[in-house]
Amino acid sequence: MSNDKQQSGMMFNALTAGSKIVGTITADSDYRIDGLIEGELNCSGKVVIGEAGKIKGTVICANAEIMGLMDGKITCHQQLNLRASGKVQGDVITKTLIVEPGAQFNGTCQMGQPKAPAAPAK
Repeated sequence: MSNDKQQSGMMFNALTAGSKIVGTITADSDYRIDGLIEGELNCSGKVVIGEAGKIKGTVICANAEIMGLMDGKITCHQQLNLRASGKVQGDVITKTLIVEPGAQFNGTCQMGQPKAPAAPAK
């Protein structure tokens, strides 16, 4: 596909129901999870955890929509949408958080601009 289609969000990765990945995943485009990930997901785009999807570990992404289970730490540089069927257990760092009625959130939340890492001492 051309860069125009990739930039418009038409390209994405998917982990289907019944599939499991253990380890580290790096993705330059959107990622939809309907299976299980145990480990770390670094995504430059949007992460969607479907109703059957589960992540146990760490997620770093631009945006996220959670309809399934997120168990661990998630850092969204822009917006996190926690849908009514979604469950988050752990730590959330995001600029904007949207929580629908019925969603479950058990953990900590830090909102605002993510802090830049401290410069190493010389």
